[in-house]
Amino acid sequence: MYCKNCGTQLDDRAVICPHCGVPTDNYYTPGHKVEGTSIRHENTEDMPNAGLSVLSFFFPIVGLILFLVWQNSMPKRAKSCARGAILGVVVDVIIVAMTYMTIFMVTVLINAGLIIV
Repeated sequence: MYCKNCGTQLDDRAVICPHCGVPTDNYYTPGHKVEGTSIRHENTEDMPNAGLSVLSFFFPIVGLILFLVWQNSMPKRAKSCARGAILGVVVDVIIVAMTYMTIFMVTVLINAGLIIV
């Protein structure tokens, strides 16, 4: 392999040209290993987002829609939206169940005469 900038002959595994310092095609290869480290070129927009997770928590349908839209293009962000939506649904179900149990218990206590209305 030869450097595209200065024409120096390079090792096939070279990441940069030792003569001029210009990156080779290996530099841009995702996951290329260099002396025990890994050069990764990730999508910087595809990061978990706390704001979207909170939005998905309070509005689970929004989280579901965002997950479906981003599941292929931004999987990390989509996953954080899905987690927020699932957690929101679980918490909503628990709150509704506790509300119905409270109403049931108050009704039973009123019918038993233990609470006077």
